[in-house]
Amino acid sequence: MKPETPMRKLRIMEHISLDGVIQHSADDGDFPYSDWTAPYRTLAGRDTVLAAYGGSFDLLLGRRTYDIWSGFWPKAPSSPLADSLNAATKYVATHRPESLEWGPFEGLGPDIVKDLRRIKSQDGPDLILSGSSTLTSTLLEHGIADEILNSSARKHCRPASSSVLTSWLGL
Repeated sequence: MKPETPMRKLRIMEHISLDGVIQHSADDGDFPYSDWTAPYRTLAGRDTVLAAYGGSFDLLLGRRTYDIWSGFWPKAPSSPLADSLNAATKYVATHRPESLEWGPFEGLGPDIVKDLRRIKSQDGPDLILSGSSTLTSTLLEHGIADEILNSSARKHCRPASSSVLTSWLGL
């Protein structure tokens, strides 16, 4: 009997506001609240995010998230998160793999579900999807995600900012 080869896990890790906003930056010009989590994150919140990523991982990114991150993380000062993100293999859902530059990377083909099943069956660290809400829907629809981690303002912000948000939302 052949022993089972463990599959890589695919974890969806979203930073989401209490009212369901996943977007972090003003990349499309119509979102006035860019960078809404960083100014309010506590040290405990930062440590929770680092622990959720784990020591070694690869990334699964939609093209839009990849483009946003590739404009920031390669130039970010050295830190545990920046160093890990830059070292991770980025698996990118894109129609233009020839234009990817922030590596190491692999463009996913037109059948994302098939490619992700192939990648999950290979040896390697777990995969983390962050951002990319459209890709998240595809993963959930096809049962490919193994875990969903949700970081919200209520859990990881200073009490004053959390009370402002809950008051603003009428909670």
